[in-house]
Amino acid sequence: VIEALRRVLQKAPYEILTASSADEALYILAQAAVDVIVSDERMPGMSGSEFLATVRHTYPDTVRILLTGHASLEAAVRAINEGEVYRFLTKPCNEGDLTLAIEHALQRKESLIASPQPLAGAERQAAPLHELEQEYPGITRVRRDASGAIILEDVGVDLETLVQTINVAAAKRG
Repeated sequence: VIEALRRVLQKAPYEILTASSADEALYILAQAAVDVIVSDERMPGMSGSEFLATVRHTYPDTVRILLTGHASLEAAVRAINEGEVYRFLTKPCNEGDLTLAIEHALQRKESLIASPQPLAGAERQAAPLHELEQEYPGITRVRRDASGAIILEDVGVDLETLVQTINVAAAKRG
């Protein structure tokens, strides 16, 4: 995955830092300012979801993208809720989708720096959820059990369609 990312992004107008494990990535983050993180769900040490949740708490200003070859609704919900993942891409994803996701993530980072208005930011983030709720009624309803764990309900759509819909809605918002 790392070599494929290097190949895809080698001509990109930004610096690419790579790590082969979560520990190595955390070390790099402690040494350098990073705007966008692209993580695989499967990697040594911890899952990508766990890694991005850790990053979210330690480096909350980063924009996080998760790649997975084994998409499950549970993994998507965990990544979005715990790691506040900006994009959730299923592998194999084409070069254009990945490059576009990174470009949008960088634009998002720039807009957050330029306009640190929490309420406006929250409204922008909520807009795609409102669109999803209109298209798939009940999708944004969250139920928890006594321990606080999220209870997943069938909303009548497969995960890949849901991920594509979320990404399209988010791309419209920039």
